[in-house]
Amino acid sequence: MKGQEWYQATEVAEEYDEKRFSRGGRLIDRREKQAVLDAIGPVEDKRVLEIACGTGRFTVMLAERGADITGLDISGPMLREGREKARHAGVDDHLEFMRGDAARLPFPDDHFDTVFAMRFFHLADTPAKFLTEMARVSKNQVFFDTFNRFSTRSLYNWLLPMGSRLYGASEVEDLVATAGLELADAEHDFVVPYGFYRKVPDWVAGPFRRADTAIGGSPVGDALASVSYWDARV
Repeated sequence: MKGQEWYQATEVAEEYDEKRFSRGGRLIDRREKQAVLDAIGPVEDKRVLEIACGTGRFTVMLAERGADITGLDISGPMLREGREKARHAGVDDHLEFMRGDAARLPFPDDHFDTVFAMRFFHLADTPAKFLTEMARVSKNQVFFDTFNRFSTRSLYNWLLPMGSRLYGASEVEDLVATAGLELADAEHDFVVPYGFYRKVPDWVAGPFRRADTAIGGSPVGDALASVSYWDARV
């Protein structure tokens, strides 16, 4: 995985949410959470695994909605932040955080109803291996996002501390098929890359997001999108 040492640093975990999801980054946070909720639907009593759960943004959100959820991450400091977030939300006894390797998931086959990963596959050096493991432990659904090769994301990719693996649509479709999955749905969004929204205040981000959404809804929107959300079935 790219940037493991950087990602597991305590100071990175402590500042992670504030740096990415404050200011204009709140728009990203809301959109990503809505994408997860739209994809996996009602979660009450559903057994869910989140891969690379980080600080628990999605893990805690789904626990609050009644999911039986496990969050797995390689970073101890990230998991500490997640546990604290769960405690503040009052759901620390309704979920489980585990430290582990997504390439060797410590669960039996078909153990979860849904397995998902957000902000993960851009770091994956062997994406087919990770997606196959996700498919193995899911009995129904696998959901994940990617950053797209032919998009504005590529313009600043080299500036990022971990870089990004960028994907074309055909590459993702091949990965899905190799993992024994069938693609059920896909959504594409964010012509303007995430990095821009994180750097600007709300009053700047709002108008740009409205324009971004309008372009995204046009005939050229999918081709220009920097982020894609992929919903697959076992």
